[in-house]
Amino acid sequence: MASGKDKLLSQYRMMYLIRRFEEESARAYAMGKVGGFLHLYIGQEAIAVGTCEVLNDTDYVFQTYRDHGTALARGMTPTAAMAELMGKDIGCSKGLGGSMHFFDVEHNFLGGYGIIGGHVALAAGAAYKSKYTGDGAVTVCFFGEGSTNIGGFHEGLSLAGLWKLPVVFICENNQYAMGTPMSRTSPLEDLTLKAQGYGMHGDRIKGHDVAVVESHVGQAVERARKGGGPTFIEIETYRFRGHSMSDPAKYRTRAELEERKKQDPCAIAKARLLEGGVSQEEIDALEEAVEAEVENAVETADAAEPAKVENMWSTVYAPSSAAEDYVANYGKHFGGGR
Repeated sequence: MASGKDKLLSQYRMMYLIRRFEEESARAYAMGKVGGFLHLYIGQEAIAVGTCEVLNDTDYVFQTYRDHGTALARGMTPTAAMAELMGKDIGCSKGLGGSMHFFDVEHNFLGGYGIIGGHVALAAGAAYKSKYTGDGAVTVCFFGEGSTNIGGFHEGLSLAGLWKLPVVFICENNQYAMGTPMSRTSPLEDLTLKAQGYGMHGDRIKGHDVAVVESHVGQAVERARKGGGPTFIEIETYRFRGHSMSDPAKYRTRAELEERKKQDPCAIAKARLLEGGVSQEEIDALEEAVEAEVENAVETADAAEPAKVENMWSTVYAPSSAAEDYVANYGKHFGGGR
């Protein structure tokens, strides 16, 4: 088992990787190399890293459209992630999903989702599969505070609580549902009070310290794995950029942003490493290695082939032979296949 210093070094490396990946994603977007929407995870890195630290390879992870950081923390390569943003064939979704629809079966990262709150019910379904088959897996589902007002959120939590499913629901409360502060969207300040309505445990923490996130999520994951049922965790965090690249974030003051940056999770982890005896030279070497990894990802993705048309059609229509078999075997029930 890694020592405390070694573990924090590993966690800081991943947090710094996410930070630099997102910054280079923004740069690529500004250069016109990334199309569509781009939602950055800058400021929230400790949540993804602390959570993935306590998961097994066989556990399942669902995320919203702000999915790059969680996908990287789960094991996706920066090249597969950057290529997806650029619409390239070597991307994690063959260049067809873009920023909001990362997917990585190998690491059980079962998607970023663009429909607010819609994936919560899907996560409950994955957890139901685990309980039904007894595979021992735990499902973790991330969403923003805006999702807690959506039907899919209530449906998913209701069934999870009723059936004691092995799932952990994590609300990344980054203070603004797009550009609207929570005070204007929720009658509750403490969202974990909603957990009581679904018969599950509730927990509320701040998300700028990766060790705190790891500890609290770890307890919830262990509870779920041992049959203790689901947990709803509200993690207070803050995104340093706008909702997306098209959002100038004028709904908040510069003073508010600067105050929040004092709780930068990357800076906190780095300071703790220095306090723990890690040298600045060692940290510099780690950061340089990350810089090289991200630079390579950008260059490789930029040079890769674009998404292929044949891949797009293969995921829209069933193969003709399959369609013919369906008509022959089942179509007769609906007036076909005569």
